[in-house]
Amino acid sequence: MFVSRFFNLRSLALLVLGLILAGSAYAFAAANVVPESGAGDGNNTISGYTVSAVSYTLNSTNPANLDSVAFDIVATAGASAPTTVKAQLVSGGSWFSCTQGSGNRWSCSVTGVTALAADNLRVVAAQ
Repeated sequence: MFVSRFFNLRSLALLVLGLILAGSAYAFAAANVVPESGAGDGNNTISGYTVSAVSYTLNSTNPANLDSVAFDIVATAGASAPTTVKAQLVSGGSWFSCTQGSGNRWSCSVTGVTALAADNLRVVAAQ
């Protein structure tokens, strides 16, 4: 008789412990809130920019070297003004960060580029 009471009390204690754990797990899970979100897939044309009025500044000590390149960049229809602009002067060479001056004028300081090596002005802009 003592053995059956022991197992009954033990079984009852395990059942109560299991219910407590299940209840606390449910309470924790019910407290999690996931905000509404969306996902999707789509496409659209990439509108670009027009680069004009390009000018190069030669190094005053050694005019064979370039110090900077400047240009105007204007958004085409559907695009916003750029916030990030980079330029490359040598095909496969380094990219140089550009800063916006007044209006649409951007300037990029360059290092290690000679006028002879500059073979391609490539400008990448993003909003």
